[in-house]
Amino acid sequence: MYIAEILKAAFLGVVEGVTEWLPISSTGHMILVNQFVKFNMSDAFMEMFLVVIQLGAILSVVVLYWNELIPFSLKNGFGIKKDTLSMWLKIIVSCLPAAVVGILWDDELNALFYNYQTVSIMLILFGILFIIIENYNRGKRPDIVSISEISYRTALLIGVFQLIAAVFPGTSRSGATIVGALLIGVSRKTAAEYTFFLAVPVMLGASLLKICKFGFAFTGLETAVLLTGMAVAFLVSVLAIRFLMGYIKKHSFKAFGWYRIALGALVLLLFAARIF
Repeated sequence: MYIAEILKAAFLGVVEGVTEWLPISSTGHMILVNQFVKFNMSDAFMEMFLVVIQLGAILSVVVLYWNELIPFSLKNGFGIKKDTLSMWLKIIVSCLPAAVVGILWDDELNALFYNYQTVSIMLILFGILFIIIENYNRGKRPDIVSISEISYRTALLIGVFQLIAAVFPGTSRSGATIVGALLIGVSRKTAAEYTFFLAVPVMLGASLLKICKFGFAFTGLETAVLLTGMAVAFLVSVLAIRFLMGYIKKHSFKAFGWYRIALGALVLLLFAARIF
């Protein structure tokens, strides 16, 4: 049983590592996976695990973008990188809408919207939005081509789109922020990178909140399952981020839009078949 649970954790680490960064909804995939991969663990642990596994994904961003994320420089003595510090202030602004709503109404929102109907609708809706926005932007030059050009107003607007993902599962945090950024006139590359950086405080905060709710009294098996999931999520996330940044240099996000529509339809069909 011990080995089986470890293998399941590794599989979920793969799913998390891929779906957290590609704008295809980690929640939608986790719902599907949960239908076929059953853990012999408590419900409380699994609720915490499915969030805290994201810490491995966060670490991949920190490793890949260390120079862009650290606001301090040791060249020619200790100094502060003003552009990086400004970026973090903008990220804080983007985090505020989801942070306030999440802290105040996290349990209530989960009870209302964490169901396959909401996930399916949001998968399909934002899939359609990706296709519409990419068609609308075809041939246009983006207004914002670097993170330093993102204003505080733009940062707040991106945060509002992230709030949609916080309220409605299946939207995809990365999907919502990328859609919002593209709609505002941000380039694909800048939208993706800002989404990666924005994930660091968001996912770290959500993970710490879940750990505190669960408590720190882990069994040996729970510790092994959690560490395995996080380690695999880290390794797969490195590959997923590199793939996405290479892909969008030559392609639009439309393929992800079509994929989301197909996945949303699959989730609906799967649960409709169970009902009837």
